[in-house]
Amino acid sequence: MAELAQARAVRGPALPFGIPALDERLADGGLSGASLHEVAAAAATLTDDAAATLFIAGIAARFASQADFTAFWALTRFDLYAPGLEQVGLGPDKVLYAQGTSDSSVLAMAEDALRDGSLACVVAEVKSADQTATRRLQLAASDGKTPMLLYRRHRVRDRCPLSGFSSAMTRWRIGCVPSERLPHPGVGRPRWSVELVRQRNGNPFSLPLDACDDQGRLALPAAARDRTATPNGELGAARAASQAA
Repeated sequence: MAELAQARAVRGPALPFGIPALDERLADGGLSGASLHEVAAAAATLTDDAAATLFIAGIAARFASQADFTAFWALTRFDLYAPGLEQVGLGPDKVLYAQGTSDSSVLAMAEDALRDGSLACVVAEVKSADQTATRRLQLAASDGKTPMLLYRRHRVRDRCPLSGFSSAMTRWRIGCVPSERLPHPGVGRPRWSVELVRQRNGNPFSLPLDACDDQGRLALPAAARDRTATPNGELGAARAASQAA
């Protein structure tokens, strides 16, 4: 517990993505380490579901990046692909899994894990969580000084899981977009549409980003990085465009 508290103090109150075009648009400069954050797939497809899952796994991997730190992942149906999680930095030594019989049992396990305060972060997958449930998770995250990542799965194909009320600090929608064309035959790095649907004390936005690497880190596409270069090495086109709007 003492080591975890020390590491959180060194990291600061929020975990930055390391991408100025993203972090500078977040009210906390990153993801608050003592709050609830919600994620949903952009569409009820296997590809978007996989993208949202890996987005969460990459964040969990970075929260648990130090030695002996562990993430907790609760769900009702174990359909995770462990090698895929490991490719974004969340190896089997970094995560504890728990399977519940219902959304309510998963939420209860997540709340208990948050209040324990000994975990690097907590992840839960549910199809239903009302505002009372999300308020309890937010309070538990604050009390336990532990980040909560809630994956809201699609219940109805044409309805976004983030359409209801929530006490979350941030709400994200993740989908797949075409990757950059390679100059030679092969498979390039996947690319996602990362949309912040809502955040407290801040504005929504959307960015295309390259998918997580083996340390759970997203990246600004190369073409976008080239456009953002300035003589002073400052933030580029994404921020300039938003300021000019």
